[in-house]
Amino acid sequence: MSLIASLARMEAVQDGRAHPLTTVRHRHLAERPLVLVPLTTAGEAGAPLGALVGTDRDTPRLLVVPQPRDRDLRSAFLAELADAVLPYVEGFADAVETEVRKETDPQTGKKVPVEAELCADAPQLLVPGAAGVEYVRLLGRSMRFRRTAEEDPEAARPAPPRVPLLGRWLTHYGERARVPGSALLVSMTQLLSRHWATGQSVLEDQHLGALLAWIDPPRGLTGAEAALRAELARDAEGLLLCPPAGPATDPAFDNRKLAPAMARYDRARAGLTEAAASAGPDGGSMAQARQRAAEAAREAAEREIRALLESQLRPTWDAVWHGVDLLRALPEGARVAERWKGDRWSYTAHRDRVRAGEPPQPRQDDAVSAARKLATRETALARLEAQEALDDPLVMAARRLAGEAFAGEVTEVVMEYTEAKVPRPRPLVTVRTDDTPLLAEGAKIHRAPGGSATAQTAEFVEAVPGEPGLLTVRLTGGMGRGKVPDPGSVPEKGDRVCWTLFEHSPRGGPELPEPERTPWTHGGPPGDAVDGPDPLTPEDHL
Repeated sequence: MSLIASLARMEAVQDGRAHPLTTVRHRHLAERPLVLVPLTTAGEAGAPLGALVGTDRDTPRLLVVPQPRDRDLRSAFLAELADAVLPYVEGFADAVETEVRKETDPQTGKKVPVEAELCADAPQLLVPGAAGVEYVRLLGRSMRFRRTAEEDPEAARPAPPRVPLLGRWLTHYGERARVPGSALLVSMTQLLSRHWATGQSVLEDQHLGALLAWIDPPRGLTGAEAALRAELARDAEGLLLCPPAGPATDPAFDNRKLAPAMARYDRARAGLTEAAASAGPDGGSMAQARQRAAEAAREAAEREIRALLESQLRPTWDAVWHGVDLLRALPEGARVAERWKGDRWSYTAHRDRVRAGEPPQPRQDDAVSAARKLATRETALARLEAQEALDDPLVMAARRLAGEAFAGEVTEVVMEYTEAKVPRPRPLVTVRTDDTPLLAEGAKIHRAPGGSATAQTAEFVEAVPGEPGLLTVRLTGGMGRGKVPDPGSVPEKGDRVCWTLFEHSPRGGPELPEPERTPWTHGGPPGDAVDGPDPLTPEDHL
């Protein structure tokens, strides 16, 4: 935690209200995101219990598994989930634009410009917390390997084709969520805690209700009082007024409400089965009446469970949309669109893989794929940290306090040139600063003149002797190719400048070999490929 963040948390405790950590919004927020609030069954990891899903805050779609131990009902839930999510996910696939990007020519090995399709936008999924992101990954793993009737005519519970298709999309979104700065699948608690500091611990910030209570407390309450109420307050029946933000449920709700309702549902189903068996093929009017009564009892029990689950899901659903409203009030950072473009490329690439009929993502990555993912995430993290600092003076202040940047006023500019055959400008710029950067002689530093996307480079020369706070740097780039620097490329006396010790556009390491060219010491050339998805295991069934 940075010094700025620690100070903001202490001020939040003192003032009774969350303090901003940023001046802009550092993540893309779609105009029409899809919100998913899942619930799981206690006692069985990952077993779905219900969900609220949709793009309209006023009319969410409620999905329920009345008896999670019933595999058929679970399969029906996954099919309903696919019906609710797939149209939204696939609805962005056909609106495209043409982009020119550089790709490696397989014959020459050089980068050449190639025109490629890029989806004009991409679907965004919002979940209440970090546990929701992991549950999406679990759903994707469970769904993408399900057998359809075409793949396995003898399957006990063949899945509709849309179920494994949604599993592939959820797996892709779950993997993309691990890339720093990505906004395809976003946790609302992580998004809010990135932009506001509360007076509670990071662990307590994972409770969406408590987090929102600090950011926007009700009138007459401090953030601490409102957060305590959100975490602990219960009604006359002993149920939480602000249920957990999924996917887990409150044990008191499970014991006092859900378990008895499921028991009534089980009795109603058993009664329906007995009524159907006693009616027989030529059942009379009395048997038919008993069967109708049993069916009515089952429907009433199911309606009761649906109402109970909606009472637990709706407060979290409303809280997610409240968070969306708070985030929309922040202006978007200048480089957010660039990162969202990377998400659009990711969405487009997966769309192409699905349409090309490629098999589902493997259960375990090969050595090269795993190394590429790790390198991508490391580069994305460095780029995200640099871009957030460049977009936001409050974030840059934290880097300055850490000695990773310094800002000040230019006091002197001395024009110097190299001694080469064609002299190049190498001006000496002296800056007065109150910061204490961790600089060594010859250290490379960077700045973005006028908010330019291309960083200007310089090297640290010395701290002016006898003048505390005076630092001299030599410009080494970003001045054009001529003998005279381009206008505006050299700061003038009196200008305010900010130099960073970190690169503005960090680049990744060398390219990795293709899997077939990987040496056996690092996973070896792959063996004979197995047609179709990996074999099923018990852990693949929720």
